[in-house]
Amino acid sequence: MILFQSETKFSLKHKLAYKKWIKETIENEGKKCGNINYVFYNDEEVLKINKQFLNHDFYTDIITFDYTEGETVSGDIVISIERVGENAKTYNVDFQSELNRVIIHGILHLCGYKDKKKDEEKLMRSKEEFYMSRFEKEFSQTK
Repeated sequence: MILFQSETKFSLKHKLAYKKWIKETIENEGKKCGNINYVFYNDEEVLKINKQFLNHDFYTDIITFDYTEGETVSGDIVISIERVGENAKTYNVDFQSELNRVIIHGILHLCGYKDKKKDEEKLMRSKEEFYMSRFEKEFSQTK
């Protein structure tokens, strides 16, 4: 089950399209979809979570808590809507594209992809682009 919750004024539109995309991504990676919970927060709340659970004292766009067991992908994905907006400006992309990147980034982590080393990051970016293009193709047909 894939759930979306918001602890801010943000509300994700087209939830069914997102759920389908996420589930298809997981299945395409040879995994099964378990319980995935997205929670959208502001910067300060994500900073608190980052400090409390990871001992990191900095803002971030996403924190992924991985509860995957075997081939069943499960986890909590915490996203800072403010940070997504700032990153969109920094990277000169629209908000929706950056949000899509972060949403699928969390799923790729749950599927076992890392991004700490250069080669891992390169593979992660390639996977993000691949799945984002699939979503844009699918989503543009459902509008």
